[in-house]
Amino acid sequence: MRALIALGGNAMTAPDGTATVEAQREAIGTAAARIAELVATGTDVVVTHGNGPQVGNLLVKNELTAHVVPMVPLDWCGAQTQGTLGYTLTTCLDDALTAQGIDRRAAALVTRTVVDADDPDFLQPSKPVGRFLPEAEAQRFVAEGQNWQDRGDKGWRRVVPSPQPREIVDAPAVLALVESGFVVVAAGGGGIPVVRGEDGSLTGVEAVIDKDLGAALLGRLVHADVLVIATDVDNAVIGWGTPDARPLGRVTVGEMRDIAAEGHFASGSMGPKVEAALRFAEQGGCSIITSLDRIRDAVAAVAEHVQGAGAGDGADLVGTVIVPEPAPATV
Repeated sequence: MRALIALGGNAMTAPDGTATVEAQREAIGTAAARIAELVATGTDVVVTHGNGPQVGNLLVKNELTAHVVPMVPLDWCGAQTQGTLGYTLTTCLDDALTAQGIDRRAAALVTRTVVDADDPDFLQPSKPVGRFLPEAEAQRFVAEGQNWQDRGDKGWRRVVPSPQPREIVDAPAVLALVESGFVVVAAGGGGIPVVRGEDGSLTGVEAVIDKDLGAALLGRLVHADVLVIATDVDNAVIGWGTPDARPLGRVTVGEMRDIAAEGHFASGSMGPKVEAALRFAEQGGCSIITSLDRIRDAVAAVAEHVQGAGAGDGADLVGTVIVPEPAPATV
């Protein structure tokens, strides 16, 4: 099996969202231990991760030091966080693999993701980033060409484009590293957003990419059998926060599309995870949404399910597992 593990922001910071260096190291160490347990089963693993809190911190530094040093654009912020989190993840993964007695090492790759220059989100930015500011302070950055929106009592917040990922430039390098035996960390934050010119050249843009949508694309390009979206709940849930709440187990792509269309998954939380899981499963793989502590058992259960040609009702599966539609019966 080859699995792509998409770590959510909760795996990069303390449970209360604290993003100190110490808190991040501790959280990443915990995530690395769970990933090493999966590698110990013989699974090839590629890891991608969110970077929202880390990019947010860099944006605050931009704002506070703009009068002293030049501000850096969002693509640079993405590259910097890929480097820092890649360094920390690979160090923690190496330690965790050694603790498991596994003679494999981790490698991190700074990864670029191509987006369309004419993506509609460039005209109507939708992704809030960074901290809230009073209007007077926000207007200073509006004057410099940034988009800020009034968010009511909390203040003003910057919004940036979140275009769709179309191509992961460095996917062949990721694939080569995986096939050489490395546990690879790549496409952090969905990848560094770039657009391709008519001459083939790449230029960074002020945008952020949804890391789960980036993971779905990367998983397909590196021939992953399963995409695991690790989050802070064991399952995706229908009717979240209501007396009728019900965790989802095994569902087909079509069933999950219907459930999502009913509005069960919020756009700012579970919605993008479900969409990413669907995109991957539509290409023939299996997608899992579950908690970090359950990823080893979740992948093992899917492997057994696949080897059994999908026999049974999937009651033995772990987490929410989205499977492709069954092939039409042949006559």
